Parts: sequence; C-alpha cells; structure tokens
Amino acid sequence: MKNISDVDFTKINFVLMDLDGVLTDGSIIYTDKGEQLKIFYAHDGHGIERGHNLGLKFGIISGRKSAANNHRAERIKIEELYQDCKDKVAAYEEIRTKYKLQPENFCFIGDDVFDMPLLDKVAFSCAPKNGIREVKDSVHYVTELEGGRGAVREVIDLILKRQGKI
Repeated sequence: MKNISDVDFTKINFVLMDLDGVLTDGSIIYTDKGEQLKIFYAHDGHGIERGHNLGLKFGIISGRKSAANNHRAERIKIEELYQDCKDKVAAYEEIRTKYKLQPENFCFIGDDVFDMPLLDKVAFSCAPKNGIREVKDSVHYVTELEGGRGAVREVIDLILKRQGKI
C-alpha cells in the first residue's frame, strides 16, 4: 500500500471513478429484454453534489457501456463520462489535457486489475473495501465502506476534510 502522507490533498480537484464495483456493488441485473439495471447509492450522489459545490470536478471511466450509466452520470452532473473504455489511462490523459491539469490534481477510485494502470498515474489512488486484493495492496487508501454502499462518498469526504472545506 502507498503512503497516504505523500498526498498533497490541497492540489486535488478532479475525482475519477470506475463505475461497476465503485459507484455500484458490481452487480448487473438484466431484464428479459436484455436491458441492464444497476443500483446506485444515494449517499454517493449526495457526496458528489457536495463535492461539486465545494469545487471538485468528477469523471467516470467505465469498461462497460449502459444506458443506466448515462442516466446516473447525467443525474449527478458528472463532467466527463467515458464508457466501453479499454484504455483508462488514455481517457485520463484526454481529461487531463482538456482541463490543463497535472497528475497531482487527480484522485481515481478503482476496484479491479484493469484499473491499476490509472491508479498508478494519479496523486491519490483509492479502492473500495470490496475491491480486488491486488488493487487494495497498491493504493493510498482503502475505504471502510464497499463500492455501491458509500465508498465514493467516503473518499470525497476525506478529500474535502483534508482540504479544510468540511
């Protein structure tokens, strides 16, 4: 695990997240018509709203594509949504360039091995409690709460507290 004391929280202003396993518990329910249903946690949404109000920006970089992802991102006013993304680092680089930011400005929350290349690029890397062991062993912070059950809110609150905003 990386040392959290190495993180300069004052510089973090963009929180990136995987979706399945981070904003959800990783479960995907299919209807008989093949539509995906996902369950999102209201506390995470409130944390994102408060983060917006206190100066943070947010992005989702997901390996899957779903109408449910679009609806949730729109509902909680996510600035950047990348779906069906096979190269999360490339998506991050696009966001970084678009907003003229540096790695020190980013947090990423990921739960599985395909998130690890991006977790290694950002200033503050996090995994939910129910993430894959290899991921949890490689990040700055592992949440006490599980993905889809408040992990995102926990990370946002930690950042905002370390910045003295809450």
